[in-house]
Amino acid sequence: MLDLLGWPQHRVRVAFECRTSGVQHHTFAGPLLYDVLSDAGPGFDPVRRKDRLRFLIAVSGTDGHHTLLTWAEIDPDFAHAPVLLAASIDDTPLDRAGPQLALPQDRCGARYISGIRAIRVDGGYPRPEA
Repeated sequence: MLDLLGWPQHRVRVAFECRTSGVQHHTFAGPLLYDVLSDAGPGFDPVRRKDRLRFLIAVSGTDGHHTLLTWAEIDPDFAHAPVLLAASIDDTPLDRAGPQLALPQDRCGARYISGIRAIRVDGGYPRPEA
């Protein structure tokens, strides 16, 4: 597994609502999803100025939950949402459980994927001809 502690750590305090357990308050710490994925080098076409906008990010957890984000949500040139690959929650390391996706901007906790097992960045959608 990727060593998330080797990246610059960001801390966010969040409040989100879960249908089953009500409002949750937590502090997450870990690297920005944008930093980790950018370092992996997605295949953006440098000639096309807005090529990044066609990329989707699919995240899967060990519990079977999945979610999608767009690259534009996390890119500093667009929405710049501070999405974390959290390595800890409330100062407790997530070593055994695996990292958790934390989206401070979400009111609902549905996209907080626990035990991340896969992240896929996909831009394989047809490009309109110029």
